[in-house]
Amino acid sequence: MPLSLARNATTYEDGRRSRADVEAPVLLRWWHLASLDAPTVAVLWSLSFARTTGVHLPLWVPVLVALGTWCVYVGDRILDAWRAFRAAKVDSLRERHFFHWRFRRVLVPLSACAALAAAAIIVGQMPATVREHDSVLALAALAYFSGVHAPGARPPKWLSRLQSKELAVGVLFTAGCALPTLTRVHAATGGRVSGLLLAMGFYAALAWLNCAAIDRWESGDSSKVALPAGLIAAGAVLFALLYTWFDPRLSLLCAACAASALLLAWLDRQRGRLTPLALRCAADLVLLTPIVSWMR
Repeated sequence: MPLSLARNATTYEDGRRSRADVEAPVLLRWWHLASLDAPTVAVLWSLSFARTTGVHLPLWVPVLVALGTWCVYVGDRILDAWRAFRAAKVDSLRERHFFHWRFRRVLVPLSACAALAAAAIIVGQMPATVREHDSVLALAALAYFSGVHAPGARPPKWLSRLQSKELAVGVLFTAGCALPTLTRVHAATGGRVSGLLLAMGFYAALAWLNCAAIDRWESGDSSKVALPAGLIAAGAVLFALLYTWFDPRLSLLCAACAASALLLAWLDRQRGRLTPLALRCAADLVLLTPIVSWMR
């Protein structure tokens, strides 16, 4: 069955369909379609959390973060596609789902190899104490994954509020990025845990905003993200200014969060000019702002 990897139409706020002006560059499209965007963001933020608190992460940590994140996203998108085809609800699928379904015979073996490599790192490199902490996060992620993809599963009513899926993804993604630093920060820097927790809070809010904005764009919801983006940016800028003199690295990371939030708000205003694929690519691209803090 031939499946299109891109659509040329986009949805304006009033629901009309129209031709969009701007498409993402080829490399950026493949970066997103192959699920390489989430591992890139996860590794960058993991290293940024560590750098901010003065923690040195061994090489196997970012490799494990990248492998684990990629496996989860590939599995999630293939299962989404499988469920949609089974229920004859193909209209709910996006370009990334079509891409993963079309290349599932390549992606499934590759993700299995990546999972085995991640397991080998966990067994061979990860200290037992760290493994205990990570197991808690793994169980939480497994519970979320099962709740989303188990046949006939429905989330509890209390999880249906506050855009629970986006909130859960934001919290779990942040925890996965920050956990390698959290397990080492006491030994390395002692009193800088509060700064790390502050940065985690802002990033969790930013990750939620990213997921919520994408969900609104793809569902045709005309509501704006400017207000939550502005609140996140304002709080991040405030703390960036407060920490400027005695913790410049934390200040820069807070500023990066503010920049990403404002860029998401700007993308929301430009949604009518971008193709759906370009908008989705850009939403993850703007999360790479911490890279500027590495220039200091």
